[in-house]
Amino acid sequence: MERARILTNSILVCAPLMARSAEQMVIDMQSAKAQGADAVEVRLDFIDSFQPSHDLETIIRNKPLPVIIVYRPRWEGGQYEGDEHTRLEALRLAHDLGADYIDVELKVASDLVGEVKNKHQAGGKVIVSSYLNGATPSKEDLGHLVARMQATGADIIKVVSNADDITELERIFHLLSRSEVPVVAYSLGERGLISQLLSPKFGGAFVYGAMEGNSIPGLPTLDNLRETYKVENINSDTKVFGLVSKPVSHSKGPILHNLTFRHANYNGIYVPMFVDDLKEFFEVYTSIEFAGYSVGFPYKEAVVQFCDEVHPLAKSIGAVNTIIRKPGDGKLIGYNTDCEGSIAAIEDALKEQKSINGASLNSPLAGKQFVVAGAGGAGRAIAVGAKSRGARVIIFDIDLARAESLAQVVSGEAQHFESLAHFQPENGAILANATPIGMHPSADRIPVAEATLGSYQLVFDAVYTPRKTRLLKDADAAGAITVSGVEMFLRQAIGQFNLFTGREAPKDFMREIVLSKF
Repeated sequence: MERARILTNSILVCAPLMARSAEQMVIDMQSAKAQGADAVEVRLDFIDSFQPSHDLETIIRNKPLPVIIVYRPRWEGGQYEGDEHTRLEALRLAHDLGADYIDVELKVASDLVGEVKNKHQAGGKVIVSSYLNGATPSKEDLGHLVARMQATGADIIKVVSNADDITELERIFHLLSRSEVPVVAYSLGERGLISQLLSPKFGGAFVYGAMEGNSIPGLPTLDNLRETYKVENINSDTKVFGLVSKPVSHSKGPILHNLTFRHANYNGIYVPMFVDDLKEFFEVYTSIEFAGYSVGFPYKEAVVQFCDEVHPLAKSIGAVNTIIRKPGDGKLIGYNTDCEGSIAAIEDALKEQKSINGASLNSPLAGKQFVVAGAGGAGRAIAVGAKSRGARVIIFDIDLARAESLAQVVSGEAQHFESLAHFQPENGAILANATPIGMHPSADRIPVAEATLGSYQLVFDAVYTPRKTRLLKDADAAGAITVSGVEMFLRQAIGQFNLFTGREAPKDFMREIVLSKF
């Protein structure tokens, strides 16, 4: 029954297991199944004092779901350093005992594949694998490699690389979508993460996920695959959206956008994209399948030059946080949803305190001193928004020239960031932190002198992980109104959803997600 399910299921979620004993492998298999795995990859080379007959029988007899048996040698990146004949005999035995899959390296596959398939015509399947050192090969070289692997008679082929850059993954997607036999292909490490997440879209046979408490670089967790990304729903028509940033792992965007896509019945997936070089990234990912992007630190200003068109507001800010690819001609259109997102969050908090009932047409920011820490992409959006509401803007940045450039745009004042520690604001001023200070690894720092926080009427922090930064805690203790970056994040994400989908965002649903998940 299980084997029939393997043949018909379009994508299998597989958990790699590296326990030190066969008994623990059985326990871990049960846990993997409970966490949403469809199959497990059992790494025999991690078992201490491995006894083939006893340990394989224990594992295969007690398996609660399909198993892939792997006995990876040191020369292919594994742990096994013993006799090669002994290793291959263990794989033969696993096949004889009823393993659903055995994984054999290309270097030794030719004879072994034919032998086990002739011995058991209706037996488990054979995966022929190749682990590549260095950068991912060209499409042409990958094609030659795949042809050699298919020639062994493999049921499934598996290619694993170690990407130095996210642009290498496009070759993997190309391979997945064009192979004549089922393929497992992905890249390791943080830069390789989307090779797992997008594997179902391009026709991959398996997607790998780590068990809870067993973090593996470059692998999403089983929970993320099932709950955040719902990989079983991804198909060739799924539109890809992503956060272009460096670093990217801190982002809560995938949780919010993916849950909202599903709530709205929109066939899209939103993934974190660790990008090192914007120019290379946009030169490689030109397909309309990659339909849009959020842009995070540190690229909001630099990305403007890679847009074919820039919305007037984003142009005036000099920063883009949202890009849409036009489906007709593939042109990239840049927008900025940070500006309205941040200023609306600040205004709403001020209005709430004053219980304004629509009597005043003026913004509560009009005429106020507005202190912005950081003149990067987020700082530019906040400063331009504050200026549009009639505030008097002062910008502090470690790059004084950058602060002066922004000050010119908003008819404000520029100072070096170091002077912020001694700056005494007017009573009732507004402070907006648009620096990474407050985020790990600077979680215990604040950008201003603690003694000055009592002079601010409101303190806003664009950092949203953690939700309550030290700056907000200290400002709250000093009596200021505080606004978390989560509020800005929510509002700018609502704007992004509208742009991504061409639909009206389900605002109440998105707020519920933020309140419950962040």
